[in-house]
Amino acid sequence: MISPERSPSQSPRSPAGPGAAAAAVAPFLSISVTDPVKMGTGVQAYISYRVITKTNLPEFEGPEKIVIRRYSDFEWLHDRLAEKYKGIFIPPLPEKNAVEKFRFSKEFIELRRQALDLFVNRIASHPELKQSEVLRVFLQADEEKMDRARSYETGIFKKPADFLQMFKDVQSKVSDVVLGKEKPVEESTPEYEKLKNYIFELENHLAEAQKQAYRLVKRHRELGQSLAEFGKAIKLLGACEGDVMEKVFSEVGSKSEMLSIKLQREADNLLFNFEEPLKDYVRAVQSIKATMMDRANAFRQHFDLDQERKYKELNLEKLKFMNPEKYAEAESEFRELKADSEEATKKFEHIVRLMNEEHARFQEEKTADIGLAFHEFAKGQAKLAKDIADAWRSVLPKLEACSTS
Repeated sequence: MISPERSPSQSPRSPAGPGAAAAAVAPFLSISVTDPVKMGTGVQAYISYRVITKTNLPEFEGPEKIVIRRYSDFEWLHDRLAEKYKGIFIPPLPEKNAVEKFRFSKEFIELRRQALDLFVNRIASHPELKQSEVLRVFLQADEEKMDRARSYETGIFKKPADFLQMFKDVQSKVSDVVLGKEKPVEESTPEYEKLKNYIFELENHLAEAQKQAYRLVKRHRELGQSLAEFGKAIKLLGACEGDVMEKVFSEVGSKSEMLSIKLQREADNLLFNFEEPLKDYVRAVQSIKATMMDRANAFRQHFDLDQERKYKELNLEKLKFMNPEKYAEAESEFRELKADSEEATKKFEHIVRLMNEEHARFQEEKTADIGLAFHEFAKGQAKLAKDIADAWRSVLPKLEACSTS
């Protein structure tokens, strides 16, 4: 259960909780992202985190490991997983950029710590991602090894000339489409169209819900601030009046200030346990859309190679009778193309299968997480309403006596 009174090391929606570590024999992997610390100064400043891993899995170096990581390390882990595990919904990271004046605020740092903790624990609870070598590097490598892995990942970082060529290729493709020379081929089945429509609608509705949740947080804080100022003003008014009025107004002012504190606490509860979970699922949907892009690319490769294979197969038959000398060479090229085509088809079908499994998993987790967020919202609002009613009800008799005296 999510609690606004949690310690900084707790993770309100971490899949790997105390229950996983309680079983002495059962395999477990528990990760905590804790102790954010500001490092450096000026534009070079950043936040570092302690990442604590507890496990009994044999592929890890020991039962407990503590490493220091920064945001770019989490980003490295995310990107490596996204490159290797096509078809899997990679858990989302919190946004990288923030307004400079809020970047090192206590609230922003805690929100990011919570989101990073959730990110690694989602990976650790995923049946395939938790087995990845890059996760073990992230959780165990010292800072020097981590820096090397992040900077010199083989085959990932290309030379400037490679990037220039990639840009030209993309530019050429875009020009072809704009000029009508080439129309992108897209997968179109009733089931996939239904999924795409659902994902786009879900993103819109989640984004709107998150926006309104943010407004609720803001209004709770504004009302809390107003009640605090009102309480001070009423106390001063009572002091000016003196006698009975001073006592009654002082109590009204105290109740206002007390309710101001409760409203600020409920605003924090809404931020961490309601708005942030909604925002997290907006990010999760964006991760799904990235996987859909991978699927679209795999489909185009499968389609293009299959079309080329069919075309060359027809030409091969003609060549057999018209130009026997070139037939052997063409047949060898065709076999190569056929193998590539079959490999592309397998890759596409593998992504489709994974996406179907991932979608079912996503729906199950979303139902539980969003349900919990709304439960926390309703519980917090009910308690706040009771506290407000009790506070004002307690001063009614004195105000009534004052008004009739």
